[in-house]
Amino acid sequence: MLPPRSVRSPDVGIAVPSHYGQCFGCGSDHPTGLHLRVVAGEGLTLTAELLVRETHQGSPGLAHGGLVAAALDEVLGSLNWLIGTPAVTARLETEYRRPVPVDSLVHLSAEVTGVVGRKVYCRGEARLGSVDGPLAAEACALFVQVPLEHFRQHGRSQDVEAARANLAPGESRAYEVNP
Repeated sequence: MLPPRSVRSPDVGIAVPSHYGQCFGCGSDHPTGLHLRVVAGEGLTLTAELLVRETHQGSPGLAHGGLVAAALDEVLGSLNWLIGTPAVTARLETEYRRPVPVDSLVHLSAEVTGVVGRKVYCRGEARLGSVDGPLAAEACALFVQVPLEHFRQHGRSQDVEAARANLAPGESRAYEVNP
């Protein structure tokens, strides 16, 4: 069963805020990160685009498979912004369908397929060039909703405090992952 979309989630076509500037997937401050701009879709769906750069190589001229999985994990995890509850990856299964060359534009899409208790089930795709491009990889994931205390308890304290300090006075997010 699907929950309703959170009233605090971004509107369709609006970017989902980064939860932390140093996040490898969505953070704009990470020097070698993916810098994904994740956009809210209809219902419980999201899209993003990834430009595969030279620093993303595994084999010569091809994206590292773990990088493709990381991009899918980021987009799948961002679905939790639409539900309005923080969650962490419990399982990520990625099936690779074709190589992803350096300089490729990869279109990522994700959707929530079900929520049972604290478990959030979702699936996503990575397609070359466009939403209708050749399928490069697909993934299914399980996220587990956690209280905000989870991040304080397990995160490195100076990073948690830095994330809190980066909020402007009075600024808030749909949920503060690193309060």
